[in-house]
Amino acid sequence: MDTKKLWKLVLEDIQVSLSKGNFTTWIKPTNLEGIKEVGDNRLIIEISCPSSFHLQMVEGRYYAQIKEALDKTTKKNTELRLSVNTELKSSKNAEDSPLFSFASQPKVDELLVAQNRIGLNESFLFDTFAVSTSNEMAHAAAVAVSTSLGTTYNPLFLYGGVGVGKTHLMQAIANSVLKKNPRTPMVYCAGEEFTNEIIDAIQQKKTSEFKRKYRSVKGLFIDDIQFIAGKNTVQEEFFHTFNAVTKAGGQVIMTSDRPPHEINNLEARLRSRFEAGLLIDIGDPSFELRTAILLIQAQQKQLKIPMDAAQAIAAHVDSARRLEGFLVRLMTESRIKGKAITVDMVQALLGKRTEAPITTPLVVRPLEVIKATSRYYDLPIKDVRGPRRNKQFVAARQLAMYIMRFDLKLPLTEIGRMFEGRDHTTVMYGVDKMTEMLTNSDSLRVDLSFVRKSLQN
Repeated sequence: MDTKKLWKLVLEDIQVSLSKGNFTTWIKPTNLEGIKEVGDNRLIIEISCPSSFHLQMVEGRYYAQIKEALDKTTKKNTELRLSVNTELKSSKNAEDSPLFSFASQPKVDELLVAQNRIGLNESFLFDTFAVSTSNEMAHAAAVAVSTSLGTTYNPLFLYGGVGVGKTHLMQAIANSVLKKNPRTPMVYCAGEEFTNEIIDAIQQKKTSEFKRKYRSVKGLFIDDIQFIAGKNTVQEEFFHTFNAVTKAGGQVIMTSDRPPHEINNLEARLRSRFEAGLLIDIGDPSFELRTAILLIQAQQKQLKIPMDAAQAIAAHVDSARRLEGFLVRLMTESRIKGKAITVDMVQALLGKRTEAPITTPLVVRPLEVIKATSRYYDLPIKDVRGPRRNKQFVAARQLAMYIMRFDLKLPLTEIGRMFEGRDHTTVMYGVDKMTEMLTNSDSLRVDLSFVRKSLQN
């Protein structure tokens, strides 16, 4: 088996589901060193990384994608063995194979490392945010905050429905600040994560470490702040954290699905502080805006998509958040068939979208989804959340991610945190994989239905 040809095909497959920055920094510098056949249907694949830090990142965040691509390309069950090779050099035939064109061990980009450490999506930038009448005020305010962190519109409170761009704008501010100075201390997390961390800190008697982490930052970014409502201890801690950050000149930015006065069980003193800054309601994206968002995402992925095809997608997919998932499926379909994207291809894929209907909306916490999935498959919760890559654990993990994404409407980054800090692209890959499998598997749809019913009950 030609290892170079195989690895090139694998990289092309992985590139479809990753952002350009993550692919270039973490996947492209790896190399397939060797293949060992074990029996008729099993391969051991040796992959080298340029450093131990690089190996940890690849193993922790991209192992599943690499294995999946290798399984699909080789038609066999593969096992990955990662090692460090500090002498990775570009091959002599690099000009014939652009995917192997790195000249020496790449220097890990400081900005990308900072974005990964904080948990930001490096593609959430102001340049990639489509602006229309429904969000132009929020966009203008976010740009202003990014240029003078801590002094303009502090706090900034963005609210609106699912997929309107709240998280994108919040992270665009953080990315803009990090671009100027990657060492700017900041924290980005969801309200649920803040809640879990303070509870863990209290139980483990590590509240001083918690306070150092959250109170000494220049930027505090909290997604879905409404989650802390009704939790007295958490609200108490956030009150003091909020005061400490703003008093030191730091910026606080929050998102929510509703304005502060509509958040039930939110303490009056917190509501007062939230409303003391700038509150902006972001409306649902129009058809024109969804089309623009889709075209921007396609441009990011260097994908050519005709205007009529983009409009056909925007007419059927009304959530801006789900546009990206559909676009990834469209890219895969185009590459596998070796055909350019057309309206007919789009219509065919739209016809295959089979998300099982939900008779009753799910109102549960993400951890409950993991518990229900683990119970159904009779697997330990720690293994479903953890790094184990056996087939049964991966299947349960991806099903739980799918439910969190489509039923609970959680951001990719928040879902990733529920599975030991997995990257948002790993979550996107898992959700897209599950979506594709549900199209062709009756048994999997039955599994999904049973897990959903257990959560409804």
